[in-house]
Amino acid sequence: MRRKYKLNAGERVDSRVRNVVLLLALVALGCAANLSRHSAKSATAPSAAATPQHSPQQSETINRPTSEPYNGDLSIFEDPKRDERLQPNRVMDTLGVKEGSTVADIGAGSGWFTVRAARRVGKSGIVYAVDINRDYLKYIDDRAQREALPNIKTVLGKEDDPLLPAKRIDAVLLLKTYHEVAQPIRLLKRTREAMRSGSLLGIIDRNGKGDDHGLNKEVVIEEAGRAGFVLVNSYDFVKPDNVDYFLVFRPQ
Repeated sequence: MRRKYKLNAGERVDSRVRNVVLLLALVALGCAANLSRHSAKSATAPSAAATPQHSPQQSETINRPTSEPYNGDLSIFEDPKRDERLQPNRVMDTLGVKEGSTVADIGAGSGWFTVRAARRVGKSGIVYAVDINRDYLKYIDDRAQREALPNIKTVLGKEDDPLLPAKRIDAVLLLKTYHEVAQPIRLLKRTREAMRSGSLLGIIDRNGKGDDHGLNKEVVIEEAGRAGFVLVNSYDFVKPDNVDYFLVFRPQ
């Protein structure tokens, strides 16, 4: 009888061990399943470090005033003293404008710079006169015909896009225009897409608050940087009293 009792006790011990082992196995399976779900969730969800802090729209916005685009009499741009103050030939030398170049004059207005650039680049070159004012472009078309400059092409641009052909432009100038651009960073980004490797962007303006037909050059430099440009040089020869500045950038 004692032997039978010991055998039953052993069986009870074995049963308890099996139950413990089975319980541990179930716990282990549950932990493995939870770990697998957590790993899958971690693999599909972006980490905080990988999540962009700013959307493209946010990076292109500005928090400053702009001036209303000028839409008045174009004769103010034809002051004979303007050549003396702005020195367009020296500006074109700085931007590398030469015979055969393709140039963009953004915010062309009366075409004051456009026609001078057209004469410089010659028959083998092109000057794109970009403006958002249809009447001004009609004036430039008529002027190009009168002055026998068939290498001028007018473009009705947008406030955020000059609508220039991609990778075709050797030099760009925004002359007394940047402070009027409502979407300057978007405009500059699309301008960069139109520029060839090694091309230069020039911005001539005057210091101001944005809504007074001027904008401090530090603001222009910062915004151009956000659009993918690097400052190459800064000049003050465009006006004797140094109120105006001439900034030269290259695409990054």
